[in-house]
Amino acid sequence: MQARRGHDYSLLVTESDKVESREQRHRVVVVGGGFGGLSAVRALKRANVEVTLIDRRNFHLFQPLLYQVATSGLSPGEIASPLRSVLKRQANARVILAEVEGFDLDRRRVILGRQANAAAGGELPYDSLVVAAGASHSYFGRDEWAVKAPGLKSLEDALTIRRRILRAFEAAEIEADPARRRAWLTFTVVGAGPTGVELAGQIAEISRHTLKRDFRNINPSDAQILLVEAADRVLTAYDPKLSEKAARSLERLGVTVRLQTMVSEIELNSVEVETGEGSERIPSNTVIWAAGVQASPLGSALAEASGAELDRAGRITVEPDLSLPGYADAFAIGDMVRVSDGQGGTLPIPGVAQPAMQEGKYVARAIRGAVELSARQAKPFAYRDKGNLATIGRNAAVAEIGGMRLSGFPAWLIWLFVHLLFLVGLANRFIVFIRWMLSFMTYGRAARLITGEGSETSPRSPDEVLRMRERPPL
Repeated sequence: MQARRGHDYSLLVTESDKVESREQRHRVVVVGGGFGGLSAVRALKRANVEVTLIDRRNFHLFQPLLYQVATSGLSPGEIASPLRSVLKRQANARVILAEVEGFDLDRRRVILGRQANAAAGGELPYDSLVVAAGASHSYFGRDEWAVKAPGLKSLEDALTIRRRILRAFEAAEIEADPARRRAWLTFTVVGAGPTGVELAGQIAEISRHTLKRDFRNINPSDAQILLVEAADRVLTAYDPKLSEKAARSLERLGVTVRLQTMVSEIELNSVEVETGEGSERIPSNTVIWAAGVQASPLGSALAEASGAELDRAGRITVEPDLSLPGYADAFAIGDMVRVSDGQGGTLPIPGVAQPAMQEGKYVARAIRGAVELSARQAKPFAYRDKGNLATIGRNAAVAEIGGMRLSGFPAWLIWLFVHLLFLVGLANRFIVFIRWMLSFMTYGRAARLITGEGSETSPRSPDEVLRMRERPPL
């Protein structure tokens, strides 16, 4: 039977699905169009399978550059590519825009929710399942902080942060009270991992260079950028010497690094921290969260369906071949999983794009082997660490590649090349390259637009914003 084409819902379970044709190709359902899911789909391009990619968004997001959208360096469309466009030349792949609500692993069904573009939800049958639903930010049980301190995992998050940063300078421009003005010009980033370091460095460059001549009543370079970290160094996943160099680069940019400092409370106009010397309240109207990660809720759904173990971050533990315990035809990959070492422990695999892509290609090979009835036994997944990169600012980055540890301009050049190489879409690569060159020469940022919720001309105070959010609809 020929593979069905078109962007319809013909795969949803109907009465005719109960009597399946023997000629039907092996059906692979991939949940999530991020790095892991998209890698799996692409790796199945020449396989004799029918691939269905399900995502609640219609685009693939290049998350490593989200912080540049949040800091006005790039626009959303420059780091995102429509999934249908990405896969338009892959004849055996189709895309469904839908929300996944659960799984029936025994019946091999993915349960879909009601969607705005579909009359009703349904069930999608599969022969092989790959779940790559990713992760979001975690507030360690203090979810009420999300309104006051947005994290950075989606385009909406990035635009919210961009709006808050730019509006803070606008509010400071018209604020007559010196103490309140200082609160508007104090930016607090919680968490000194790669995202926190990158955000703090970029906000410092905005205040010291980009906005230098834009205001009349304030000097943007008076802004205080705080990077708060509970550990004893920044970039704890890196070599200590690189962490030290990164901290020095941040300080040269004007970032105040607060180590061994824990956040105990976040209010709309302040953040309270705990140090070895006691507690301290810091007036700050702009707080950004970059401290924790929580796996997608679909990890819990898979654990409930399969009996697999969940850790405190909501990650599901998968077998060494990335399959779910007891279900050789169902795989989970990416930030939402821990990989068992087969001896009661787990493999040390970081939750970043690189291992997710490797896992996607691995499960694609396993599925092809099953379809082609290959007698070769699949080896357990082995993560190949190709290195780590983090940028701090102009001409400043750190890199670990093999046995080499680089910092400064050489590491920054490598960072530029690698991110351009893996950015999806030739047009996006070209546009981003031009943006970066212009920014390097002029310190300019092309996307300094205040849009979306709260984009009215007169800046509101944090208390007014919260009251508006709590106000019942008319």
